Amino acid sequence: MKLFSFKNFLKTTLFLFFILLLILIVSGVSYFVIDKVQKKNNLMDIEVYSPVSSLIVEENPIKKSKYPFVDVHSHQWNMPLSDLSGLVEEMDSLNMGYMINLSGSGFATFSGNQSLMDLNLSKSLDNVKENFPNRFGLFVNLNLNKIDDEDFAQSSVDILKDAVKQGAIGLKIYKNLGLNLKDSKGNRVKVDDPRLSPIWNTCGELNIPVLIHSGEPSPFFDPIDKFNERWLHARQKPGSFRPSEKYPSFNTVMKEQSNMFKNHPNTIFINAHMGWMANNLDELEKHLDSLPNVYTEIGAVIGELGRQPRRARQFFIDYQDRIMFGKDTYKKSEFDVYFRVLESKDEYFDYYRKRHGLWKMYGLNLPDEVLKKLYYKNASKLFPSIDISLFE
Repeated sequence: MKLFSFKNFLKTTLFLFFILLLILIVSGVSYFVIDKVQKKNNLMDIEVYSPVSSLIVEENPIKKSKYPFVDVHSHQWNMPLSDLSGLVEEMDSLNMGYMINLSGSGFATFSGNQSLMDLNLSKSLDNVKENFPNRFGLFVNLNLNKIDDEDFAQSSVDILKDAVKQGAIGLKIYKNLGLNLKDSKGNRVKVDDPRLSPIWNTCGELNIPVLIHSGEPSPFFDPIDKFNERWLHARQKPGSFRPSEKYPSFNTVMKEQSNMFKNHPNTIFINAHMGWMANNLDELEKHLDSLPNVYTEIGAVIGELGRQPRRARQFFIDYQDRIMFGKDTYKKSEFDVYFRVLESKDEYFDYYRKRHGLWKMYGLNLPDEVLKKLYYKNASKLFPSIDISLFE
């Protein structure tokens, strides 16, 4: 057999190099020409396009909520070490009376080291007790990766009891459960996995709520094509999407979650983000009607509510005892959209993040008593640590 000579190898390499160079040149020229054509014809990318509305309507921006509120869904990742005074000043400016930090263990949550998580929770609790004991509540976090360990159940129960003894007021379950959390055999851990039952039962016995984030918005499970209204989100944050070849369907995850709620009626659950059903309030009504132990909150879904003001307003009135205020990612400048949607009658105003939806917002103009329940009364029922006298 004739060996492939170095000379032939060099020729082939040079040939491939020139082909690649030619492709790059052609691509560059094509991009330049397309860019010029777009500019000439006033074409632009959807990410850049930000038209100023010519609609003349009443505008009532709201920088501070009408009533003091409890944010039941916040993440403060560095609370073990943070000086909280600046955060409290911002809270005061928003009229936020109490913040629940679901990430009590801080950045250690991502370490997979439960001992470090417990240590950080203790430090966070100490920080709050020493400085602002009436302004913050902390949730405990659990490492579920060792679900097959022989002592997993008892260890988790002990961690919960110790955390509550120190002052934790709830348990936060992250979205890896049901999506990409695997057991020792490589099997997906379902939301209603019976190995987790001791955790839910213990929370019921300790009288602490479980705030759980399951799944993602339903379009994140759909094909990323021209029909997907979250296409821009997929373009900017492709890792947020859940293709069917790697993940279970949206309906599968939601069904597992509902089963878990139903199987543990003595435990209070807070279904985060309105259970990703804010775009289907009929379904959310059925969900809440069938599960009296479940509450919900509005974190990260105000964009869904603001585009259906009449339907959403009626939902808030009908289920006013089951909904709480939540924001999720903490950023002071974004709260005004929440206040404006909930409190005002304004029409056709912008949401703060284009990739969450290319539509406009409308105010729900909620009645005062509904606002009070949403802002603080419902949360005070679930969390005795909240001093209700500070809100009334």
